[in-house]
Amino acid sequence: MPGEFQGKVVVITGGSRGIGREIAVDFAKAGAQTVIVSSSADNLGAATKTVAAAGGPAPLAITADLRKLEGCQQVLDNVKEKFNRCDILVNSAGATRAGNFVDLPDEAWMDGYALKFFGCVRMCRLFWPMLKAVQGHVVNISGGGARSPGADFTIGGSVNAAMGNFSKGLSQQGKKDGVNVNVIHPGATETERFYQLLEMRSKASGKPVDQLKAEATAKDGLRRLGKSEDISALTLFLCSEKARHIQGTAIAVDGGATAGYY
Repeated sequence: MPGEFQGKVVVITGGSRGIGREIAVDFAKAGAQTVIVSSSADNLGAATKTVAAAGGPAPLAITADLRKLEGCQQVLDNVKEKFNRCDILVNSAGATRAGNFVDLPDEAWMDGYALKFFGCVRMCRLFWPMLKAVQGHVVNISGGGARSPGADFTIGGSVNAAMGNFSKGLSQQGKKDGVNVNVIHPGATETERFYQLLEMRSKASGKPVDQLKAEATAKDGLRRLGKSEDISALTLFLCSEKARHIQGTAIAVDGGATAGYY
């Protein structure tokens, strides 16, 4: 893939931390013009320096609340004004709450769907004309909970499942319009988000965080926790010409933690 992303415009939601930031770094290393989106101006400021240090064009950082249509529209307007094109859209924004089902309030459910699911849907819809124009790519970063539900992750699991179903449906439109749409399901990946989830699960279960971290690998016989670069490497491949025949597929990057067949 050397030089393949030179001059391409890549929009990454949730690009200020964790997996999204690593994806931005790797696209920047490959010469792409990255656009990183987050609701946190402080996190974006730090991420901008990290991505810029990777080489390539300095990223365009956009502070926007993707829980709302207006925030998604703001991102589109900025990208149109600055570049008037989008080659790749990576939806990596969204952090749902974990915990005992009966303790999760209605607001937590609404918030979980607002950002990760509806933010993804709106960004895909708004950017679709530009993606169609360049025969681009969409990669939606979902999660293993879509296939392996857990009692302490009912919001995240159901949001991820909805995101996967939406992506599969959108890929049928992608076949007509020349836009590849695929999903990545990360497993336990060592990011800031991973430790936030451990804290939530610790409160729900009464188990210490260190014990839960050890269980995250031991219960599935994993050699190690995932790394952000594991997800990023697959993202770049899925957006390359070598992956053009991969359409409407969801791929787990979880070290084999998913026990199901598909």
